[in-house]
Amino acid sequence: MITQDKKQRNWQPIIKQFEAVIGKNGVVQRCEELITYECDGLTSYRQKPALVVLPRTTEEVAAAVRICDQNQIPWVARGAGTGLSGGALPVENCVLIVTALMRKLLSIDLENQRVVVQPGVINNWVTQAVSGAGFYYAPDPSSQIVCSIGGNVAENSGGVHCLKYGVTTNHVLGLKLVLPDGSIVDVGGQIPEMPGYDLTGLFVGSEGTLGIATEITLRILKTPESICVLLADFTSVEDAGAAVSDIISAGIIPGGMEIMDNISINAVEDVVATGCYPRDAAAILLVEIDGLEVEVAANKQRIAEICTTNGARSITTANEPETRLKLWKGRKAAFAAAGKLSPDYYVQDGVIPRTQMRFVLQEIEALSQKYGYRIANVFHAGDGNLHPLILYDNSIPGALEQVEELGGEILKLCVEVGGSLSGEHGIGADKKCYMPQMFTETDLETMQWVRQVFNPKGLANPGKIFPTPRTCGEASHAQSQKQFESVDVF
Repeated sequence: MITQDKKQRNWQPIIKQFEAVIGKNGVVQRCEELITYECDGLTSYRQKPALVVLPRTTEEVAAAVRICDQNQIPWVARGAGTGLSGGALPVENCVLIVTALMRKLLSIDLENQRVVVQPGVINNWVTQAVSGAGFYYAPDPSSQIVCSIGGNVAENSGGVHCLKYGVTTNHVLGLKLVLPDGSIVDVGGQIPEMPGYDLTGLFVGSEGTLGIATEITLRILKTPESICVLLADFTSVEDAGAAVSDIISAGIIPGGMEIMDNISINAVEDVVATGCYPRDAAAILLVEIDGLEVEVAANKQRIAEICTTNGARSITTANEPETRLKLWKGRKAAFAAAGKLSPDYYVQDGVIPRTQMRFVLQEIEALSQKYGYRIANVFHAGDGNLHPLILYDNSIPGALEQVEELGGEILKLCVEVGGSLSGEHGIGADKKCYMPQMFTETDLETMQWVRQVFNPKGLANPGKIFPTPRTCGEASHAQSQKQFESVDVF
């Protein structure tokens, strides 16, 4: 079935408008090329955009948005496409505005500890650019070698060091934005505290529903005097979780604390072969501490004692950069290694209070048994950000629906114990139907008011974050129906 919009829309004049401001090489319109952009890291849902544009400057982004605004065309911003919540999933008959070619580091100011970048700059490039001078950029998602700063800003991404140093919003000083009507504004500035409304904080994590960041001023940090990584292995995941709570209770705030269970350990060793992770361990705990040398030495001893008290079988420590990187290598590759275990996996990122970790992990295991799907647990243990990877085979009829239901039960559990639906992946298209589990109708209506101020026509990333239709079942049915009805524009 062809929708009314497709029968009436004449795309050729619109394509010419885009080509006039971005150039022919910056407009993707061939059907086979558009398939590349039909999903982000959440590959369960797919929708081919009507058109893809690849701007290189703020002015080109603004011109592209204005064309969409004038022609009443919905548009979706996309960076590297590594998001895991469907935030960059195209909607039917939309224009996808991709910032992947905006890869310039515009300025580096070491004296004031800040850099200005375009949104397509890869996360790890920021640290590489300033590490020689003794600085680094703290937010470090596991996908940091491929994910872009623009996407990190949209989703408020975290990483293994978010426990001590915070997530993206804690490191963004200012933004140049293109709003949904095509106007260009600057929010924030070059210092941490600015008078007036915190529009920078409002925009970070807005998932492309309020506009597109085209220049981002980031805060960089001085490299610590001393860094040490500890790896402790345990005979149960619950004991590793208890060690995490006790470390924080002792007044120690590590740079990061990560847990991997036995399934993840063996997947990583099969793929990366670090040789560091004991294959028979039920769980490993990675703890990184940094600061003054005397502080690190004292905390290292105290953390080792706490891990031993909680049943750690052995503890490995590493101070040298090469050895530290080797210990972290497996954790950074955990999501990719899960592909070795199963044809498909479905990942969530609910957050729980640390004190509920033992209970929640037991409940996740019970859910795994109930639904009959293995779950690999990899998570930012320090701030309670869980990453359960549900292993399944999408070729089996009904498997995806069951796995989505299982993932929803985990998210509901997180909220019930005082946590949240997302720690860093965002809500996107994947979790929007669970928002009423966490927020009242008044809460959600208030959020919509904010969205309407910036995006009154609803053209910027429509259908994301907020539950429409109201239930997950309705949303899933609508998505399946839309995919069935989808046809090529050309």
